[in-house]
Amino acid sequence: MKTTRLVIALLALLLSANALPAVGQTTLEVTKTFHIGGEGGWDYLTVDATSHRLFVPRSTHTMVIDADSGNVLGDIPGQTTAHGVAIVPSAGRGFITDGGGGGGIVVFDLKSYAVLGRIPTMPDSDGIIYDAGIGLVLAVSGDGGALMTFKPDIDPKNGKIDPPVKLGGAPEFLAADGRGKVYINLEDKDTVAVVDLHSGKVIARWPVVPGGQPVGMAMDGKAHRLFIGCRKPQLMIVMNSDSGKVEASLPIGAGVDATKIIDGKAFASCRDGSLTVAGDENGKFEVEQVVKTPVGARTMGVDETSHLIYLPTAELEPATTGRPKAKPGTFMIVVVGSH
Repeated sequence: MKTTRLVIALLALLLSANALPAVGQTTLEVTKTFHIGGEGGWDYLTVDATSHRLFVPRSTHTMVIDADSGNVLGDIPGQTTAHGVAIVPSAGRGFITDGGGGGGIVVFDLKSYAVLGRIPTMPDSDGIIYDAGIGLVLAVSGDGGALMTFKPDIDPKNGKIDPPVKLGGAPEFLAADGRGKVYINLEDKDTVAVVDLHSGKVIARWPVVPGGQPVGMAMDGKAHRLFIGCRKPQLMIVMNSDSGKVEASLPIGAGVDATKIIDGKAFASCRDGSLTVAGDENGKFEVEQVVKTPVGARTMGVDETSHLIYLPTAELEPATTGRPKAKPGTFMIVVVGSH
């Protein structure tokens, strides 16, 4: 009788253990949608996890949105072709790249959202980040083929950027290691340019093969890995940030524009309505899930504390030629999280 009871207890224990979800295999899905409306397109979305705010460039203006409710908290005017936002809480400032005309960066107050000034830059000012480790705002000029840098306490009315670093290609987005190295996608060269900020020079060029046309870029500093979203062919490239060695290449959807990292997991958001999730399984990166998102949700911002992902998009008109246009007033932000 005792033996029988022991066998039954062991079987029950095994069955309950097998019923538990595997650690790190949380299923993600669209949990809610904020219907924002308003005019303009959209590009890179930036999350301020501390203040629970989303900063969303909308072509000629940049919206500030409450990340919990979706309410619009502010609207920063004065841009021609807004692309990205970098926030520097320690300086109380935010910075918006404006790719229109000769290029510029709009400086605004993080509390009032008032415009403090505009810094002249280079044409097609695009991707922008803040490197807290070295204390510099970093931005790229696509048409100018350069990396631009400046300190966040720059005079917003009369300040000038540092001498730009010529990259030898058309940059799209970038990542920094916090110790003086910047990694920049050169979309037209199928390479990553590595810049040493101390010398102000490109010190390496790493091919993204078997990927091509790299646009999305994110970095896991702890694991010394870069995650690069490529359009032609459609791949996420996992690259060693010390050597440039390609460690993995994973299939993703069409029209990728952003890659992000949360706790070692990599995400690639694509225009075709797919969000690829990849993770390290016993030392090998593999696709864990493909989340269905609305078509057009090609960029994203992530909150590493709440583990939520925010993707801007809109309802789209049927495509005739080229990129489909958004239906007026349908701009929205889709939130992806665990259910």
